[in-house]
Order: sequence, then structure tokens, then C-alpha cells
Amino acid sequence: EKLRISEPSNAYDFGQIINAVNTNKDKAACADLLTITDPKKLPMLLSNKLEGEIFLIFIQSLDYYVVGKDPGLVYRHLFYLSKVERFKVVLALLSKNEKEQVQRLFDLLSENWNHQYSLEDLESLKKVYEL
Repeated sequence: EKLRISEPSNAYDFGQIINAVNTNKDKAACADLLTITDPKKLPMLLSNKLEGEIFLIFIQSLDYYVVGKDPGLVYRHLFYLSKVERFKVVLALLSKNEKEQVQRLFDLLSENWNHQYSLEDLESLKKVYEL
């Protein structure tokens, strides 16, 4: 059964949806969630709950479902994801394969570049992601 996604109003609701998405490994539902969630709210909504599994399903969902349609939204999500409390910890624990998935998403952002972000901004953000 497909998860029905509505915009979360607080960190608790967001956490509940993320847990359901992650349990089902439902990348399409995660993409829906990220499409209706204002990227600026990510640090508040994720609070100190960011974990490797959640980080990866975000990356995969943005890669599979969002980057081709709205690269600007993907850029903003990556930007605000890097401001989340446990970002550096999660980044440090990524495997080589997982880092390659992140690199692939950045490559797609370069290929699908549009006026919503500059290539210089993209390069700066890649450094934040240690790529």
C-alpha cells in the first residue's frame, strides 16, 4: 500500500513519516515528502534525529525522483541537509559506496544545472559534503 504523504507540521509528524518511509524503503513516498517540505525547515524538522539510513533514503529519493524534474529543489535540500545537527557525524560514517551515491547526485545536479543555483555554489556545497 502506497504511503499517503501530507506536509508535516512539526518535527514529531516528520519523524513519524520518515520512520514509515524508511521501514518500507519507499523512495517514491520519500520523494513526495521532500517535494512538499520546504528545504529551509529540514534542520528544524530533523532536529537531532538524522541517521545514515535516513540520509541515504533522502539522497536516493532525490536522485531517482526529483533531480530530473526540479534540480533547484534538490540543491536546496542538500544545502539545508548540510545544516542539520548530526550531518557531520552521518557524513563521516558513510561507506565508499554511499559516498559514491552522493557524488552521483551532485553529478546529476551539474548536468541538470539551472539558474536556481550557480555552479560555484554547487562546488562549494560539494566541499561541505567532502566530495
